[in-house]
Amino acid sequence: MNRHLYLRAYMAGVAVPTVLLLIGFSTLMVARSMYHGLATIERLLIFPLAIVPNAFGLWNMLYVALRPHWHTPIGLHGAVLPLFIGPIGFTILSSLGYIRLANSGITVFDTQHVSTAALCVLPLVAIAAYYLLWKYAVGFLNRVQGIE
Repeated sequence: MNRHLYLRAYMAGVAVPTVLLLIGFSTLMVARSMYHGLATIERLLIFPLAIVPNAFGLWNMLYVALRPHWHTPIGLHGAVLPLFIGPIGFTILSSLGYIRLANSGITVFDTQHVSTAALCVLPLVAIAAYYLLWKYAVGFLNRVQGIE
């Protein structure tokens, strides 16, 4: 059952964020139709919709490729991914003018301010969420595909 191992790993990785982003985007559209004012948030969804599923798939392929040489738990492997995605996302969003650095944090869309304290907690929340997603969801799909 080793036919197309990396393709199966990519598809197992892509499935989890695709479903979660679909649910999040649908929730946002329902909220937008009810409250008529969330149009600026839609611009932030472009990055996760384009980058995150592909990053999950490629990261899972890397996990499969490295597993014979360097065995790490899949949850720990997934918890490292936000350390790459976060700076890339911040760079893209700041270069497009959606995020600006301020004295006491960052300003999003020139209307929302995120404090420095929240910026310290946000990466920890992302790492914990990615750990759980990878340990349970991606790990389950890898087992279903016969990868692990």
